[in-house]
Amino acid sequence: MGVKVREMGIGMLGYAFMGKAHSHAWRDIPLFFWPPPAMPRLIVIYGRHEDRVREAMLRYGYKRYTTDWRNVVKDPEVDIVDNCLPNHLHKEPTIEALEAGKHVVCEKPLARNAEEAREMYEAAKKADVKTMCAFNYRFVPAIRLAKKLIDEGFLGRIYHFRARYLQDWIIDPNFPLVWRLRGDLAGSGPLGDLGSHIIDLARFLVGEIKAVTGAMRTFIGERPLPEDPSKKGKVTVEDAFVATVEFENGAIGTLEASRFATGRKNYNNFEVNGEKGSIEFNLERLNELRVYWREVPAKDIEGWHEVLVTEVRHPFIEVYWPPGHIIGWEHTFINELYHFLDCIVNDKDVAPYGATFEDGYKCTVVCDAIIKAAKDGKRVEVTY
Repeated sequence: MGVKVREMGIGMLGYAFMGKAHSHAWRDIPLFFWPPPAMPRLIVIYGRHEDRVREAMLRYGYKRYTTDWRNVVKDPEVDIVDNCLPNHLHKEPTIEALEAGKHVVCEKPLARNAEEAREMYEAAKKADVKTMCAFNYRFVPAIRLAKKLIDEGFLGRIYHFRARYLQDWIIDPNFPLVWRLRGDLAGSGPLGDLGSHIIDLARFLVGEIKAVTGAMRTFIGERPLPEDPSKKGKVTVEDAFVATVEFENGAIGTLEASRFATGRKNYNNFEVNGEKGSIEFNLERLNELRVYWREVPAKDIEGWHEVLVTEVRHPFIEVYWPPGHIIGWEHTFINELYHFLDCIVNDKDVAPYGATFEDGYKCTVVCDAIIKAAKDGKRVEVTY
């Protein structure tokens, strides 16, 4: 006898980097999580360029494509709208989808600034649907294990959180002026793009942030225009930022993100220090968690230890491969969207393990506070 599973239609906004990652995840949920809460059906995908979005429809397996995002929002076969568009197109399609009664998952950062994010959060509170801000690193098994250890008190009182998210993909001065380098489209540079991830992880693992200081720099002020490389346009976001943070629970920390960290490709690294021990994680080695316990007698082998987070007892791993068979970056999206699907079908709360629109809003509040602190050269209280 076959397993009967309900279906839920997916409408995708965007076909590029994140559109591909999310589409892959929706397709692979039933491959690993069986039976799934519902069978995702890829209904329609939106993109501005007809030739490219048509190609994406064929590659990813959608039934149809459109060059008008409103057709996705209004489509009666679509139950979930997945917004993977550039930051300036997060607010309007998301709010219209909520008003149309669709469940919505929106990529991070939730919006270009806290004002936009608040509008989205308020719209989500009014809608009788589920929403999630796509902070996929909450669904890395090693990070979920780190949270479990912290929540269960293995580190004791938390003293420090320090995080760095470093890349080097725009270090070439001839790299074009893409949308991520324009403030009107992106809102900010690595602060919103990379920093939002480590801000969310800081809140997820340690707690609310109450005050910040900051510094920001733009190293290359002009870049070639994508449509005409013989001409240049102004870069209107930062290339790097650093910040100090104070947590409500008394811990302190540092945050740093840059696209000019030569040799770093996707180095999302954080360390948490507590009274009983410490934890360190590096996304470029995402199957590993480094731990140190003060209270464990170690004799001649005292020090940090590597834990390979691939045992069936570890978070999410039981649905994947045998121990030692590592998973990849793409699996974080499978875990994340499975969680969202489960919350919808079984009426569960997206929080605390998934990031809500409230989490997305609070992250933008912290981002705005860092911008203000960098501009004014002063410590800024974070007010949500």
